[in-house]
Amino acid sequence: MSQAIKSVIITGSNSGIGADIARKFLELGASVVINGRNEEKLEKVRLTLGHEDRVIAVAGDVSDPETGKRLTQAAIENFGGIDVLVNNAGQFGVKPFLETTTEDLDQFYNSNLKGTFFTSQAVVPEMIKAKRGSIISIGTVLVNHGMSDAPVTGPMTSKGGIHAFSVSLAAELAQHNVRVNVVAPGIIRTPLIGEGADSFAPIHPLGRIGEVKDISDAVAYIAQAEFVTGTVLEVDGGYTHGR
Repeated sequence: MSQAIKSVIITGSNSGIGADIARKFLELGASVVINGRNEEKLEKVRLTLGHEDRVIAVAGDVSDPETGKRLTQAAIENFGGIDVLVNNAGQFGVKPFLETTTEDLDQFYNSNLKGTFFTSQAVVPEMIKAKRGSIISIGTVLVNHGMSDAPVTGPMTSKGGIHAFSVSLAAELAQHNVRVNVVAPGIIRTPLIGEGADSFAPIHPLGRIGEVKDISDAVAYIAQAEFVTGTVLEVDGGYTHGR
């Protein structure tokens, strides 16, 4: 890992992909601020990760701008700054278009899009001050590659916003040497997918579904790829190109 990456904030890191991204950066020698809405669950993850001198847990809902401010302050006070922000917090759900309600959309917009927007807004001034930084948001390949048997217009309106937000912000912040990218997973084995995850293996040319490690490795690469910005990196076992 680049020696310049010392401090990483990861939202939604109390399970699945987020927790494994935290593990990856700790393995590579960085310090991390982890986040989730459930304080008890987050504390268990902190203890499970080990390296207690390099892990700070900050509970809170990222749709509230104050949470992003607290995450930023924790990174500055404990680790001296912020080199990488990973916007992983979000919600997903399968529901037909005509049954999707205002409440459903509010849920997806608050967690997925507002959370990404406000947390990024909190860290960017520090990155501009440092004249470097990397913001990586977790999107999905389903933004551009829909599945007829998975009606997800609700969450996709917010996830598509994350993709567009990231491309636009990358252009705005390039002059400050702050890079903004998206890692877009395909089908990944997480608690969200459940026990039938392997049934999705045949839709991938590589013959398996993704593991959380596949996403963590991609995030670590993007964090260190200093000539990459405004990119959506699809990590999907060839699903979007090989069907």
